[in-house]
Amino acid sequence: MLGGAHFQVPAIKAAKEMGHFIITCDNLEDNPGHKYSDKYYNVSTTDKEAVLELAKSLQIDGIMCYAADSGAPTVAYVAEKLGLPSHPYESTEILVYKDKFREFQRKKGFNVPKSKVYNTFEEAKADFHNFTMPVMIKPVDSSGSKGISKVDSIESLEEKVEIALKFTKAGRFLMEEYIENYGPHVGGDGFCVNGQLVFRCFSNEYFSTNHINPFVPIITTWPLILPEHIQNKIHDEVQKVLTLLNMKTGALNFDIRVDSKENVYLIEIAPRNGGAWNPNAITYATGVDTIKYSIKAALGERCNELAFSNTRGYWATYVINSMVSGVFKGIDIHEAYKENIVEYELVVKRGDHISPLSGAHEQVGLMILTFSSMEEMIDKMNNITNNVKVILENEY
Repeated sequence: MLGGAHFQVPAIKAAKEMGHFIITCDNLEDNPGHKYSDKYYNVSTTDKEAVLELAKSLQIDGIMCYAADSGAPTVAYVAEKLGLPSHPYESTEILVYKDKFREFQRKKGFNVPKSKVYNTFEEAKADFHNFTMPVMIKPVDSSGSKGISKVDSIESLEEKVEIALKFTKAGRFLMEEYIENYGPHVGGDGFCVNGQLVFRCFSNEYFSTNHINPFVPIITTWPLILPEHIQNKIHDEVQKVLTLLNMKTGALNFDIRVDSKENVYLIEIAPRNGGAWNPNAITYATGVDTIKYSIKAALGERCNELAFSNTRGYWATYVINSMVSGVFKGIDIHEAYKENIVEYELVVKRGDHISPLSGAHEQVGLMILTFSSMEEMIDKMNNITNNVKVILENEY
């Protein structure tokens, strides 16, 4: 298991429950996941050669990186070298690196926003007049919405490029024209078996619009409200990617936009489970446990019984967050919301310093909620920030 961060604990626990011997590795020995594993090694999840040597010495049976893009290429690289189950390494790199994915999409005739990759602000500035505003600035290799900005004028370009460059190990960023949504931003997870998209659970994603980074998804709801014919159109576009990239068996996380003409734009298809407890919520909503299937896939076990399952009921996840800095004191949850909460966990403790939400790494906690109707879900999730409040001392 590459990584032992808080958001990766569900997969480590699931693998233990399935009876496996779990080895975690990353370069943060204080990560909470390591206390649930059988063995921990201090090796960076992005150091492919170091992980390969460790995997060889341990004679592992499978390798996976739950809910994180950063370790996905390492998983595919090590698996390919050792003959273990995984997607092709080259295909994984195309999906993980935003510039490579855009190039692939253009070559293969997908709908794609006008985009170009750069190394410096000066390069982007020289090209800026060729783009229709607004544009998105994105590190090519970041996840969790870190370093992503929307730019409306050249005056703010340098500042946003500097932010993007802070979050890229590859040293590259993408500038691309913004796609206006028709309806909600489409998120959610899926699962492919032998290259076929056999399961999908699309979601409505809503962003941190009033925060310092307005592109962090903080609310996710099910079922998707887009018509079935659009959902089928999305499914077909995803399947086309899986076929062209010769993908094998494993989880997928979606980031998709549909414009007013019903054109589907695959912003990202990550070869991993989603974060922010979305796989857990999907299990409640459909009865399908994609975490356990991901573990089975990593070990080469059959996943052929996995099939599409409709969402039952109304479900949501909420990323508890702060809009200001301060010292964490607690959470105030309005009485009317307590009946809806299925699971709830804080990732900070009293006395911790917390920052305004600028990416998934700065969440305060997570919630899964359920509702009796679509109307109740829409009403309560529209007002959740006023009813689930982070209490701070020394707010600033």
